Amino acid sequence: MALNASELNEGDSFSEVVAEDLSRTQIVQYAGASGDYNPLHSDEVFAKEVGGYPTVFAHGMLSMGMTGRMLTNYVGDGRLTKFGVRFSRQVFPGDTLTATATVEAVREEGGEHFIDLAVSTTNQKDEEVVKGSASARVDA
Repeated sequence: MALNASELNEGDSFSEVVAEDLSRTQIVQYAGASGDYNPLHSDEVFAKEVGGYPTVFAHGMLSMGMTGRMLTNYVGDGRLTKFGVRFSRQVFPGDTLTATATVEAVREEGGEHFIDLAVSTTNQKDEEVVKGSASARVDA
């Protein structure tokens, strides 16, 4: 089902749990898929003793990817025209993440319709871990 500009309003939002009880296995799998083998993401001793963290933590791009999945679930595949984030805090094993997109603008440009979205992903403590923006093409 496609989103229609005529049915969207500023302030409309869509939320989705994108990770429930994030596992170390998921983090290591992402390391393999991305080629990012920084020991902060997989070596408990290194993360604590060298990095000063309480434990290993997820790659920022893993958090961004999960947030992006929420966006494509909301707007549909092939409709995102822009997506950018900044990482606000670490995501640790055991975290549950909820991503939210909020409509900031519904606009027309060159005969096409778009929505601009504020994007936020929070952990189970309601702490923001990812903040960003996105734009997507929508139907009239």
